Order: sequence, then C-alpha cells, then structure tokens
Amino acid sequence: MNSPSTPTGENSAFIQPDVRVRGAREHNLKDIELTVPRDAMVVFTGVSGSGKSSLAFGTLYAESQRRYLESVAPYARRLIDQAGVPDVDSITGMPPAVALQQQRGGRSTRSTVGSITTLSSLVRMMYSRAGQYPDGQPMLYAEDFSTNTVQGACPECHGIGRVYDVPEDKMVPDPTLTIRERAIASYPTAWHGHQLRDVLVALGYDVDVPWKDLAKNDRDWILYTEETPYVPVHSRLTLAEAREAIAAGIEPTYSGTFVGARRYVLDTFANTKSGSMKRRVAEFLTAAPCPACHGKRLKSEALSVTFEGLDIADFSQLPLHELMSLIEAAVAEAGDATNDADDGSRSSGEALEEALRREADEQRVAAGGSAHSTAPDVRRTPNQSVEKLAATVRLGSGLIDRIRPIIDLGLGYLSLDRTTPTLSGGELQRLRLATQLTSELFGVVYVLDEPSAGLHPQDVSALLDVLDGLKERGNSLFIVEHSVDVMHHADWLVDIGPAAGERGGRVIYSGPTEGLAEIEESATRGYLFGGSGLPLHKPRKPQGWLRLENIARNNLRNISVEIPLRAFTAVTGVSGSGKSSLVSQVLPTMVSEHLGRPIQTDEPVPDGDEMLLSDESEELKGSVAGDLTEVRRVVSIDQKPIGRTPRSNVATYTGLFDHVRRRFAETPEAHARGYKPGRFSFNVAGGRCPTCEGEGSVMVELLFLPSVYTECPDCHGTRYQSSTLEILWHGRNIAQILAMSVEEAHEFFNGEFDIMRSLTALLDVGLGYLRLGQPATELSGGEAQRVKLASELQRAQRGDTLYVLDEPTSGLHCADADRLVTHMQTLVDAGNTVVMVELDMRVIAEADHVIDLGPGAGDNGGQVVATGTPAEVSSSSESASARYLAVALEEAAAVSEAETVVS
Repeated sequence: MNSPSTPTGENSAFIQPDVRVRGAREHNLKDIELTVPRDAMVVFTGVSGSGKSSLAFGTLYAESQRRYLESVAPYARRLIDQAGVPDVDSITGMPPAVALQQQRGGRSTRSTVGSITTLSSLVRMMYSRAGQYPDGQPMLYAEDFSTNTVQGACPECHGIGRVYDVPEDKMVPDPTLTIRERAIASYPTAWHGHQLRDVLVALGYDVDVPWKDLAKNDRDWILYTEETPYVPVHSRLTLAEAREAIAAGIEPTYSGTFVGARRYVLDTFANTKSGSMKRRVAEFLTAAPCPACHGKRLKSEALSVTFEGLDIADFSQLPLHELMSLIEAAVAEAGDATNDADDGSRSSGEALEEALRREADEQRVAAGGSAHSTAPDVRRTPNQSVEKLAATVRLGSGLIDRIRPIIDLGLGYLSLDRTTPTLSGGELQRLRLATQLTSELFGVVYVLDEPSAGLHPQDVSALLDVLDGLKERGNSLFIVEHSVDVMHHADWLVDIGPAAGERGGRVIYSGPTEGLAEIEESATRGYLFGGSGLPLHKPRKPQGWLRLENIARNNLRNISVEIPLRAFTAVTGVSGSGKSSLVSQVLPTMVSEHLGRPIQTDEPVPDGDEMLLSDESEELKGSVAGDLTEVRRVVSIDQKPIGRTPRSNVATYTGLFDHVRRRFAETPEAHARGYKPGRFSFNVAGGRCPTCEGEGSVMVELLFLPSVYTECPDCHGTRYQSSTLEILWHGRNIAQILAMSVEEAHEFFNGEFDIMRSLTALLDVGLGYLRLGQPATELSGGEAQRVKLASELQRAQRGDTLYVLDEPTSGLHCADADRLVTHMQTLVDAGNTVVMVELDMRVIAEADHVIDLGPGAGDNGGQVVATGTPAEVSSSSESASARYLAVALEEAAAVSEAETVVS
C-alpha cells in the first residue's frame, strides 16, 4: 500500500490527513490501516464487492454514528435506525457523519418529493399565510392543507383521492353458475366459503339454481346487505334437504354468521393481516376519482385557497423548475408591494414573526394547551396587509433557496407530489443531498453512495459543483463511486481490492488521484488514465425492426421509434427525458399485450393499503408493429428487490439451492435417516433451528435501549438443527455451503452441471463476491437486477426473447460493466434482442443502435432527438449525449489499437 501523502495543488494547504483507521475487519476487510484527509473530497473505489462500502459505511460511518448515539438518551436511541458496531480496533479524528445511501423510494405513496425534502411544510404554511381566500372564509392552519391529517384530508376519500366499490360484475363474473358452484367469486374458498353457502341455505335461499335465475331482490340482499344474521345450519345440504332436516327435528351441525359479499371484500381488505388475502380481495375492488375532491385528496375549504391562481394540489403538480419561476415572480411582486406599503412602523419581518407566533398559539389552544400570548383561539379572516406580503416574501424566498439545489442536481423535472416509490435510488439520494445543502451544517463528514448514479454525463458537473459547495462550507466528503469524472475531481483516492470478496479487502492505494497511475495492481487505474476498456464494436446489421408508433405515456408525447431486432439497443438521454417510460413501461407492456402473454417480472406485489394508494399510471396510447414474429417472449429485468425478507437469498432466487438440497438428501446418511430435500431448508419446519425458526438470530428486547439482534444461542447463527448439520456433502454441511461466496462455490461444485449453470451465470454478471445465503434485503438495486439477469442467463437460449433492462451497469465498477456488456452481446449473438436504458457512454459505444431522448427533462423531454449507430448519434448537433459518446468511441478505438499492437 502506498503511504499517504499530502496532495499537491492549490488546495493542498487546507488538507490535513487526520482521519486514521486501525485494524478494520468489517466483512472482507483485511485488518486494514488507513489515513485519509478531512475537509476534502475522498473517493473510495474498486471493483464491485471489493470492500468499499464496508470501509466507508460499515466502518467509518458506523463508528461515527455509534459514538454519537452514546450521548443520546437510551429511550431516544430506540427510535434511531442504527448501523451497528464495526469490527475495527480504532478510528481517530472522525467527525460526526451523515450518511446519504442509495436506497430506492419507500413503499408508501403518501411519501412524496415534497415530504422528504420538507418543501411541503413550507408550501402549506405559504398557502395558510399568503394564499388568497374566498370572501368571508376563515383562515386555515398549515395542517388544513395536508392530505395526511384529519384536518386536511377530504372527508369523502380520507385523503386517498379515489373511492372504491365492489361491483356485481366483479363479484359474480359468470351468472350462469350456481352459488354452490362459486358464482360469487369474491367469497372465500375452502371452509369459510362452504359456511357462507350453508348459512344462505339456512336463511331460505336456493344455492343450486343459476345466479341469473334468482330474484333481483335476493341477489341484491346476498351481495349488498349490511345485516349479519346468526342462524343454526345443517351443513352441505340443498334447500329441500335442509327443510326436511328441520321438519324431522335433526340437530343443526353448527351455527354460522352471514356476511354480504361486498361487506366481506371491504372488511377483509381493511382488517386481514395476510398479504395474500389482501391481494385476492383487492381484485374485486374498483377505483374512481373521488367525486368530492376530484382526486385532489383535500377538503374543499383547502382547495378554495389559491396562490398565484393555483390551489395547492395544482401547485404541487408543477415541475420544480416551473414552480421556481412562479415563486420568484410572486416574491418579486410582493417585495415591491411591501416596500411601497411599509410605513416604517414595523418591518415586514416583524409582521410575519408576529403572524407565525399567533398561529403557534392558536394551534396550542386548539390542542387544549395554553397560549403564550394574548392571541384569541378563533380563526380570523386573513387580512390583505403587509403581513400577507411579508409571508409571501419570506416563505417564498425559503422555497426558492431549497428548490434551487434540487434543480442544480438535474431534478427540476420532478414535482412536489411525485411519490417516492416512483423515484430511483439515484434520484432519492440527490434529493437528500439537496436538502443537506440548505441545512448549513459544517464540520461533518458526508458519506455518499454513488451520487452520480442515474445521472447523464452533462449533469455530473452540476453534482460536482454541489459537492464542492459542501466541502467549501467546512465539511468532509467520503464518496463510494465508480464514475471516472468524480474520481478525477477527488482530492484523495482510496482504491480497495484488488478483486472482490475474499480476494479483496486491501487498500491498494491511498493518496492524491494522480498517484494511482503508478499502481499496476489496481483494476481502476486503466479506466482512470487510459488503456483499459472494451474495444471498438462493429454494429450489427438489423435483422428486422420493431416499431412503436404514436406513443403517449408520462412525458412521451406522440413519439414513434424503431428498434432493431436481434441487436443491442441503448436508450439514453438526460435524467428525466423519458427513457424509463419508453423502455421499462411502454416497450414490454405493448409487446407483451401483442403476444397475449403477461410480462415476466419479479416485482413483488404490494401488500396492504399500498395496493389502493398506488398511483394510477397514465393511460398508455399508441401501437406496436413490425417483425413481431421474431419475438415470442418478453423479459423485463428491473432493479426492484428480489425479495422482501431475509429468507429470500441469492441461492433460493436462482434456484440453485433446490439442487444443493437434493444433493444433501441423496447422501447415504440422509437416506438412512429418512431426510428429504425439505429437511435442508431453513424456511420450513423440520431441519431448521426451532429456536430462531431458521433466522439465525434472535431479537433481545432491552427496555429503554434499542432492541438488538444476537446470534441464536442454539444454532449459533447456522439456522439449522445440529442433526441437520451432521449431514455432509463432500465434507461441508448445508450452513457452510450458504456461507460460501459464489466464487468459492464455483470451485467447490465443479462438475455439478445444474448447480454450476447458476453459479457461472452469477459470475458472468459480476456477482462472484456475493454469499449464496446473502439475504435479498442486503442487495442494492443494481445487484438485485444482476441476480435476475443471472437467473435468466442460466436458461437455455432460444433466440426469440426481448430483454428489457433499466441501467444494468448501475453500481458496477468499469471492469465489471465490461464483463456484463460482453454477456449482453452473447445474448444478442444467440438471436435475442436486448434493449436497455443506459447512461454510461462507454457501454453505449458498444451498442448496435442508440436512441437518444430529450432534449431536456420532464415537459422539455419525451422526444426522439437522435437515432442510429453510436457513431451516427455522436455526430448529432441536437443530442446532449453526442460529445460524451464521441469521447467514448475514441477511447474504445484506442483500446482496439492497443490490442492490435499487442497481438
């Protein structure tokens, strides 16, 4: 390892290498020692799985957080998501840290861009204090403008924006069936369904005649009654048989309660704890815009208040760059009016301060408390004085200050009401980063996880300006990053490697960026200073075309585009230009509909209320045409998680664990004991540890401290009973197999074809460092996508599949991205079609065909700017990607030339 040295350059006098790490052993780190500077931009790089995140987040940030939490009250500590205690001997000189990790948006659609950036709070206050009210309407508080409060939510739809019903045609899809034949499809299956039919018979209804032949009054009562009669029942009899049994005095089998079909659906959805049951009954619900709020989710009083002619719902739907212009104009106008109206008796700031204090007092009184001033506890008609103008200036200026960095980070196309589940990990991280810019913190370490992810190259310069602003304010930046541009901009580079997993975990280099040029062992060096990369690719000739015509979806407006078949197509454009709308939504949906088959996707179905709260996608318009006989299957591979619990892992998802368990069940010892493959699963009772139920850990409740998870005292983290672990296959038990990395397992299972097929595919997509038992919850979006891709690669290739991918190289080191692209090319060589969203120009240079969207983001995007081979697009004067793609082509040509010289 190079010894640290002070970087040279104009800023070197301000860089002091004083954060010292001694004996870091977190995950695969090899007892490393490291010294890095404070008040500088330090970039951690290395191949995927080398240990970068283990050092930056698992060690440095975790230790900083641990020290801070020692000063926090024990009860408060319970409420904080803790990073854990790192395995390190000592860390000195580490300031307080703020982690901005790349996590995909949460599942709650009540969380929005406005709420996570706190902009919504300011907007609600502005509408309360500076909004235009109808004549005679009392002033509303800020919470009256929130869809998430009782005070603000529409009373009809409770802030959802839609109302739900259970129509007869959904509950009874086939009226020719009898009730006994399950004409009422919304009723439960199994015993509960039989019980409801028995109760109907006891109530005098004939369940053995076709539904359509029942009297309408009877049908309506069965479906819609709110009554719940409780009656004695003779089980499984016809109406005639039941009457005979009653006449004969035969004792009833049991007593049962009847529930109407509509009431059953609504009550089950509202109260069941079973996700699968919720999903089943949700199929019978229909949604329509709320007639009271017309989908705006707020009560009518709140919607009657306007600012610059817009109610708060319409205001929140504007793209942030439009919002910025609107607020700037309003602030300027109010500022001029304030200067004219101010008589010198008090400043506009004083007027607003008094107004804000009065609101706080009124809210205390409303909540049953006491006011700190003499403000009355009644709502006043808002006046039109300097107070309102001052509120516009002050609150509007605050919004401008907070929106500007969001726009600078290339997110001006987002709106305040954009829900977090629709945001990518990169978008969410940049929103958090922009929020930190307005916090005016100094003296802290910001630990960032690939802030350039999801950014077009032209937006990276704006990101670097933002990061420089944080540094100039007196903060330190520790960044895990793969972007060559960010590495070049760094003050200090820490290269971890040389490879992934057990072959990584060492500090290859720590020092000024230019010093890495001398480190031959580094996999990063050749990409940073030239010499490494993929050679220039000769585009394939199209074997037919697939045409999307007159497409309208989100910001795509009546566009038409051609995609070559049996070719590799890259779709690019600035952030928010419409790439994902075209590739991840339109393309797979339309082709799958044409084929009459559902899209093969592994996206988990939402549980709970999120099924109803999720945004309804804008109607897709357009058509698909072309040589569609060449495509018989569509596979959409996105970055959604491969599982939502730790019980799902790499081995189970790819299917290789089934083969592994079968190997163990085939051993003589397992045969002798009668063990089947299920014995070796930690997800079912039998061979798993009964104490932790296969989790490997148990939760310990600590009254006033956060609950902690500790290794299971019985299985010691192995997840299995000791008797299960006694079965060995080639000297290893099942727990030891799960603890292996993909690379280790690839060597261990050599010759086992069905297992090796999965392991080879995982290696091919750069995931050799993952453990077979690595929980799905620990995988990044990029890793999850590559696991899905590996699962697909292990299938026999038929040459008739359309593969759709969304930024598959996200989170990959350049070397790993090269491997992935190589395997994409093999898919195409086998006769398949690959279409992927991509922002890495090195990867786009390897495509056969490029589609560039833009020219801008949001409403300024959604158009096809340029199409053709990479060379053709690189010469376009309209494309924002052209000049970056030209550079990538030059680098690829240089690699080709170097390879020719060597050969």
